[in-house]
Amino acid sequence: MQDKEKFEGLKAERIRENERNYGAEIREKYGDREIDESNARLRGISEQDYHQMQTLEAEIIDSLKKALETNSPSSEEAEQIVQKHKQWLMYSWSTFSKEAYQHLADMYVADARFTSYYDDKAGPGAAQFLRDAIHHYVNKS
Repeated sequence: MQDKEKFEGLKAERIRENERNYGAEIREKYGDREIDESNARLRGISEQDYHQMQTLEAEIIDSLKKALETNSPSSEEAEQIVQKHKQWLMYSWSTFSKEAYQHLADMYVADARFTSYYDDKAGPGAAQFLRDAIHHYVNKS
């Protein structure tokens, strides 16, 4: 199998996993059209952008680990996390709205599957911290 085929398979598996884990909720909340567009954006992403997206994801998790020690979702460090998180999302979101971003943040704490994504990787309370930071900085701007 060629590298390009492996890469396409990797993206397809990520989409399938996301649909399997969260598809019903995100489709109900955002609609089929929005999710289909998001999946199409991810399918069309270049390998370079995909790796940048993964790097951002790792940076967000590492930053959350450190930020949890301060427990200050209104800090400059938290703002940087929110900026990276938004940048990470825009690899799959076709448009950005403050309302949709806040709804997503709320889902991070309302649904145990979303919570565990951050809490398992960055530490207990990471999803709540990120949610609070997103709300703080979205309402600030």
